[in-house]
Amino acid sequence: MDPRFAHVDDWIFDLDNTLYPASTRLFDLIDARMTAYVERVTGHEPVEARRVQKGYFRDHGTTLAGLMKHHDVDPKHFLDDVHAIALDRVAPDEQLARGLAALPGRQFVFTNGDAEYAGRVLRAIGIGDQFHGLVDIHACDYLPKPDAHGYRLLVDRFDIDPARAVLVEDMAKNLRPAKALGMTTVWVDNGSDHGDHDADPAAIDHVISDVGDWLQTILQGSNQ
Repeated sequence: MDPRFAHVDDWIFDLDNTLYPASTRLFDLIDARMTAYVERVTGHEPVEARRVQKGYFRDHGTTLAGLMKHHDVDPKHFLDDVHAIALDRVAPDEQLARGLAALPGRQFVFTNGDAEYAGRVLRAIGIGDQFHGLVDIHACDYLPKPDAHGYRLLVDRFDIDPARAVLVEDMAKNLRPAKALGMTTVWVDNGSDHGDHDADPAAIDHVISDVGDWLQTILQGSNQ
């Protein structure tokens, strides 16, 4: 094991564009459904709906948070609608599965999506039975990352010592609360939309491009 991670007992992973590569463009399908949802709620034409959607994402952490704040949208209805996508773009990832299985300690998923969708994606990747727990947007009372509420809930629910935990995440801004708690942070810089938005270099301990490759490297003991 890479000595920089030898202290880690708990490994926490974001889902979308982290446990599968951003290049699959799976989230594009969700994104399109979000734009259509914003169109229906606001009455805007597609171009303006897209602008509003992205503004909500940047300003509130998720499109949902903006819709709840400004349009009193029912979160379950929204999440069920936008996650009703096919998963044929996601392929089993044997390297990732082997790496997760070889990690010492526990693994968790911490996502701004919902648990039902997350379960479908994890099964499609071939890692559905790997994780010890999952915290989704429902559990976080619809306060998305990087709101500190979800991070505290995760730590308390699973008795995680932040000093012995790592968070792996493709949205750099979502690492800041984890770093503040004392976690080791890993940014997956793989081309996610707005992945570097509001990044704080002081909150990023390590930068990688692929989780499976990174796990293989650290498990072999390399610190390169």
